Amino acid sequence: MGVRQSDWVVAAADQVIAEAKRRGGAPLVCASGVSPSGPIHLGNLRELLVPHFVADELRRRGLECRHLLSWDDYDRLRKIPAGVPESWSEHIGRPLTAVPDPCGEHENWAEHFKAPLREALAELGVEVDEISQTRMYTSGAYREQIVHAMRQRHRIDAVLGRYRTKKADGAELEQDDEEAASAVGSDYYPYRPYCGVCGRDSTTVVGFDDASTQMDYRCECGHQGGFALSEQDGGKLVWKVDWPMRWKAEGVTFEAGGVDHSSPGSSFAVGSQLVREVFDGQPPSYLGYAFVGISGMAKMSSSKGGVVTPADLLSVLEPAMLRWLYVRRQPKQAMTVALGQEIQRTYDEWDALGQKVEAGTASEAEAAARTRAVGPAAGPLPTTPRPLPFRLLAAAADVAAGDPVQTLRILRDATVEEPLASLEEARPRLDRAQAWTETLPAEERTQVRTEPDVERLAALEPGQREALKLLLDGLEEHWSLPGLTSLVYGVPKLQAGLPLDAPATPELKVAQRGLFVLLYELLVGRDTGPRLPTLLLALGPERLRSLLSLA
Repeated sequence: MGVRQSDWVVAAADQVIAEAKRRGGAPLVCASGVSPSGPIHLGNLRELLVPHFVADELRRRGLECRHLLSWDDYDRLRKIPAGVPESWSEHIGRPLTAVPDPCGEHENWAEHFKAPLREALAELGVEVDEISQTRMYTSGAYREQIVHAMRQRHRIDAVLGRYRTKKADGAELEQDDEEAASAVGSDYYPYRPYCGVCGRDSTTVVGFDDASTQMDYRCECGHQGGFALSEQDGGKLVWKVDWPMRWKAEGVTFEAGGVDHSSPGSSFAVGSQLVREVFDGQPPSYLGYAFVGISGMAKMSSSKGGVVTPADLLSVLEPAMLRWLYVRRQPKQAMTVALGQEIQRTYDEWDALGQKVEAGTASEAEAAARTRAVGPAAGPLPTTPRPLPFRLLAAAADVAAGDPVQTLRILRDATVEEPLASLEEARPRLDRAQAWTETLPAEERTQVRTEPDVERLAALEPGQREALKLLLDGLEEHWSLPGLTSLVYGVPKLQAGLPLDAPATPELKVAQRGLFVLLYELLVGRDTGPRLPTLLLALGPERLRSLLSLA
C-alpha cells in the first residue's frame, strides 16, 4: 500500500502515473543523472533521493518502477578538485573514464568517485539501475540518435536560438551554450568528438554530410580527422541535446533537476522543446529541487575542498535520519543540514517523532515522512537496538575519549532501570556519536580538569559552597539521568526552602544559570559544556567529589 495522505511524494507519483497513461501505458521510469567528475555532494544526493522516494511510493502501490542512475562518465574532465595533484591537469578535456584514478585504487577517475556513492546508496536502501554513458556512447547505442540530431541540426539551432535571444542581456552561458558558442547559425553542430590523437574534446566540427554521415573535425592539438557517425563512435551530443535524447531513448517518465536546470530558458525548458520537435518524444514529469547546504562540518570537509559527501553524513547520521531530512521537505525548498552542536537537536526531533508515531499523535504528513525514512518498500533499514539519546552518547564518547570500558560504565549508570548489557546495543548510533565528537573543534571538546581548581574553590561565596554541598550530598539518592536532572535544577530551589519539583520562578532561573556556570568552570574550565546531568553522570561520584570539594 502507498502512503495515501497528500504530500509531495504522493503528488509526484500521481503525476508519473498520469504521464505514463498519456503515453498509452508506458513503463514507469524515474531517472537521476550524476557526473562523477569529483566528490559527489549533497545536491547530487537530492538528485538521487527525490526520484527514489517517488519510485518507492509507486512500488508501495504495487507498481513496477525502474530508477535509473545515469552516470555522466563520458563527460569531459573540466577541472582538478582540491587534493588532486596539479599534474592531472594534462587530462582536462578527456572523458572521465579515460582519466587515471588519482589514488590508483580504481579503474579510472569516474570509478574513483562512483565507489563511495554506491556504498552510501546501499546503506540508504536506494536501489538503482546504473547506466554508464561511456558504455552507451562507445558501444554505438546512440548512433541512430546522433545521426538524427546532426541531420536536424538546423532545427535544433533554431530552438536553442529562441532561448539565446532571451538570455542576450549578459546572463552567464550554461555549460552547453559554451560548448556551442563558437558554432552557431549555419555552422552549428550539436555534437563534439573526442580527438583521435590527444583524446580531448578541444575540437570543432568543420563539416557533416547528411547522406554518408561523414563528420570532419579539427583539434586545437593540430590534428584533423573524421569518421562516419553511422559506423564509428568517439564523441557525444552537447548537454542540452543529450538530455532530451535520453528521455526518449530511456522512456523516462519522471526526473528531478536542480534549480539551475529548472528556470525559464534553461536546460529543462529547452529540452522539453527539443524532445518534442526533434526526437518525437515527450518530456518527463518533472520536479525542480533547491540548494542543499551544510553547517558545522568544517573538519570533515576541509580535505575535500569544502565538499561534504553522503558518506560524510552517514558517518554521523543514521541512514533513516538522513532519508528523513530529505523527504520531510518539499524539493523546491532549500535546506541546510546543520551538523555542529545542532545535530543533537536533530536527533531529539527524530526520536520525538518516533514517539509521536508510536503514540498515534503524529500528523499524517509526519507519519508518512517517517515511514518513508525508516526504509524503502522492500523493507526497513537496520536500526540501533537501544536508541539512547544522542546527547547522552555524545557526552559519554567525549568524556570517555573513546574508552569502551568508561563508555559502558557511563551508559549503564544512565540506564539503571534497564541497564545496557553491552555497547553493541547502542550501536550504530554510538559510533555516529563518537565520529561526531571527533569533528568538533578543540575548543568544543570536553576537557575535564585533572585536578580541582583550589583557588576558585577557596574563593567561593557561602551560597555557592552550600549549593555544591547540596549537590554532592544528593548524588547517591539521585544517581540516574532523570535524578541528576532534577537535582541540578533543584539545588537553587532547596536553597530557597522549596521542594525539588517546585515550579521555577524568574528568580530561580537566574540562580540555576549561576549554578550551571559555576559547575562548568569547576569541572571543565569554561562556562559552557555538555548538558550538566549527562556530564555529572559521565564523571562519576568519586571524580565529582574530588573536583567540587576542598579536601
